[in-house]
Order: sequence, then C-alpha cells, then structure tokens
Amino acid sequence: MNAIVLAAGEGKRLRPLTNNKPKCFVELFGKTLLDWQLSVFKKCGIKEICIVTGHYSEMIEHLGLDYVVNRDFKTTNMMESLFCARDRFSESTIVSYSDIIFNNAILESLINAKEDFSVIIDKNWRECWEMRFDDPVNDAESLRTDDEGYITSIGKKVTTISEIEGQYIGLMKFQNNAINKISKFYDKCKNESEIKKKNPLNPKISFRNSYMTDFLQGLIDDGEKIKSINVKNGWLELDSISDYNLYTNLDSSKAVSKFFDGND
Repeated sequence: MNAIVLAAGEGKRLRPLTNNKPKCFVELFGKTLLDWQLSVFKKCGIKEICIVTGHYSEMIEHLGLDYVVNRDFKTTNMMESLFCARDRFSESTIVSYSDIIFNNAILESLINAKEDFSVIIDKNWRECWEMRFDDPVNDAESLRTDDEGYITSIGKKVTTISEIEGQYIGLMKFQNNAINKISKFYDKCKNESEIKKKNPLNPKISFRNSYMTDFLQGLIDDGEKIKSINVKNGWLELDSISDYNLYTNLDSSKAVSKFFDGND
C-alpha cells in the first residue's frame, strides 16, 4: 500500500499564507499540513508516499520525498494531478488532498476497507460547516448512498440539506481491480473529450480541469461501486483564510478537539 498526496494547487483562498509557499506548507496547530499527513501515514505503516507538486514545487522537492510535478497546475485540477502520478499506482493506493489533516483512526478505517473503491465520508459534517459558512448549502455538495452504503451521488450542487448525507473529505483508496479500472476510464473519457470536444465528466469545464468528484461520479455512472467509509469528525479542511482564523481561535479556546485531535 502506498499514498499519493495531491499538492499542486496554488491555494489562492489562503493568500497571503500561500504567496511564497505551497498550500501544504501552511502551518496549523504548530505543524505544516504536510507534516500532519506524513506523521499519520508513518504511524499507520505507510512508507511509500508520492507528492504531486506544482505551486512552489521546488520547496517540496527539497524534502527528499518521492514526487512528480503537474506542470500545468494553473490550468488543471485534482483529477489531472492524480494522473500525473499514474506511474505510482500500486496494488492499493491511498489518495489524499493536501489541504486536509486527519487522525489515525480515519486513515486506519480506510486502510482496513476491503472494497476496490473506498471514500471517506464524514457523517458529522454539518456543525463544522455551519461554523465555516453562512449558508452551508451554498458550499456543500451532494452525497447520497444506497441501502448498502455505496455512493450514488457525489459532488453535485444542492438546493436542500437533505441531499447531503455526509461530507466527502478528499481521502480515498483504490485497490485491486480499481487501479486498472480508473486508468482505463480516465483514458476513455480523455479520448472522448478530444473527439467530441466536450468533457463527458462535466460539460461546463474542460476535461483537464475536472474535479475529483466529477471523476468519481463518472465511475459511478459507468457502473462502478464506490463504498462510503463513514466517520464522525476527526479531520479538518484548510481552504481559506477564514478557515485558518476559525481553527486558530478554536484551538486557543481548547474547542478544536471536538473536530480534530492531533494526539489521536
């Protein structure tokens, strides 16, 4: 089992903290986001880690870790960053966004998942989102599952809170047959987008700018079964300066442990 961390983005909403460094180098609770992740990976026995770099890539390259560069990071999105590292796919590969931190228990639940496709979903998402946003519905996206816990809808805009059964956190695992399937599906969609001049995953944007949720929903629509691995808190997403200020204040008042406990 290995891990791929998607760390190519510019982190524009975190400026000025990202003016001179990659997003994953922003410090939260005394450690960089990347250090938080590397620590958890190490504790859970994952030693092979590849970082997909872009914005200020040279700072990550100097860490001595395995890395690949998404040279088109300014005009592409998470899906394209992932497939910049397709040579690093193994029999079981964990994929993580670089702007999240999570505790050991969350990673362990993903490691232990048996399905070919597994995605971490936070069922207790709403309280944190109500602190982060004036109207959580405007930011949150659809997440629906069937009676067996397989995802049926992910990443779509919603109009009511009832369309959100949990929050996709940006942490997933592909293993066994899924590794071959995601590569074939990516190539098929890329070829179709070039022939038809239209993105089959999301017609509103270019293929190379597809979101990871576009890709996951495309797999679901193509007949793949993606398992929701449910958790309750234990993680945070650092997406904006307002997030940074909120979490810093929560930490000062000893209230952040409700959402994330770095000692777990």
